[in-house]
Amino acid sequence: MKELLSVITRKGQVTVPAAIRRQLKLERGDKVAFVLADGEVRFVRKGSVVERTAGALKSSLPYLSAEELRRVAEEAIAEGAIERGGS
Repeated sequence: MKELLSVITRKGQVTVPAAIRRQLKLERGDKVAFVLADGEVRFVRKGSVVERTAGALKSSLPYLSAEELRRVAEEAIAEGAIERGGS
């Protein structure tokens, strides 16, 4: 295991060494987590919700354009209103 050092500033900030940023593919604005377990800390990259869930749901239906999605959503909202008694 390679050990890389950094210094904590008076504001409690730490610079992540370049080698770690490269290895974890960290860029400005990325989210990271400090995981504390058994007296040790792990530093992990946290991707966005979109990044973590992309492709999780598969469908045999064709992809819809933004306009088609809007039309389908508007139709579903209208049908829901009619079912609830709104004319």
